[in-house]
Amino acid sequence: MKVLITGSTGFIGSQLTLKLANLGHTVHALYRSASKTAFIRHQNILLFKGDILDKDSLRKAMTGCSQIYHTAAFTEVWAKDESLITKLNVDGTLNVLDIAAELGISDIVFTSSAGVFGPSLNGCVTEKTVRQLDYFVEYERTKAIAEDRAKGYAKRGLNIRIVNPTRTYGPGLLSTGNSVTILIDSYIRGNWRLNPGNGESIGNYVFIDDVVNGHILAMEKGNAGENYLLGGENVSYNEMFKLISEVSGKRRLLIKIPLPLMLGMVKFLILLNKVVGIKPFITHGLVKKFNYNWQISSLKAERELGYSITPLEEGIRRTINWINKT
Repeated sequence: MKVLITGSTGFIGSQLTLKLANLGHTVHALYRSASKTAFIRHQNILLFKGDILDKDSLRKAMTGCSQIYHTAAFTEVWAKDESLITKLNVDGTLNVLDIAAELGISDIVFTSSAGVFGPSLNGCVTEKTVRQLDYFVEYERTKAIAEDRAKGYAKRGLNIRIVNPTRTYGPGLLSTGNSVTILIDSYIRGNWRLNPGNGESIGNYVFIDDVVNGHILAMEKGNAGENYLLGGENVSYNEMFKLISEVSGKRRLLIKIPLPLMLGMVKFLILLNKVVGIKPFITHGLVKKFNYNWQISSLKAERELGYSITPLEEGIRRTINWINKT
């Protein structure tokens, strides 16, 4: 069948594009920059230059398709103009859904984020968790708004399923969407020496292959208007760095950075941006997230979709093997 993928040159989008092409589907890959399409060249992939803020380009790319995977989003750590995040993550999503409805394309998987549910204050986060704290970053807030709007379309007949990946890592594009792999690469090369706070903050880490498979399973088996958390293992930063060290054979001295000091660093980076234009690699909101644990459960996806999780040690090993070959 013919499938449209927005965000086809992003980390998750590119891996999903290649997977579906290898399965024999004809993939309409929406892209913005030709320089980023080299990684997704394939006989079953048709490239469509466009933008989710441009309905005409969306209409052209969607024509003839029977399924849509909407992975495009603003995922950068920082934006000088925060309204751009809303435009891409909310308005862009609504454009995709509007054109899909216009063309009669019902089967849609929308890539959101596990971050919309908030930190794990009372046990592992599930799809039933009600967020109790305000959003830490605009990415979370705008994704939550887009989810709410998408569920409105689902009530009107579009078969939209929402997937919520956690901290995704693995072979592929080294972009902000793959920051965990960048961290692993920096650690084994000896370029990473920091451990946030006391290193005890827990996060959930999921291998890219699992996320890609979770998207396809959601399309095949997911229910309209439903969320599916696509996660892996819950571990602390201390445990994560220990595992990277054991698998890579590299032992690096890490310096634990108190969160107040990190907040001071953010102020300096923002000032640096104003003076010389260098983008901050961390923000106040991201630092505040280190005060909480982000444990999640993927039991719903496992039970309803047949989703499976790659053990963290195996995923890190495969990632490091890939890094060593590149």
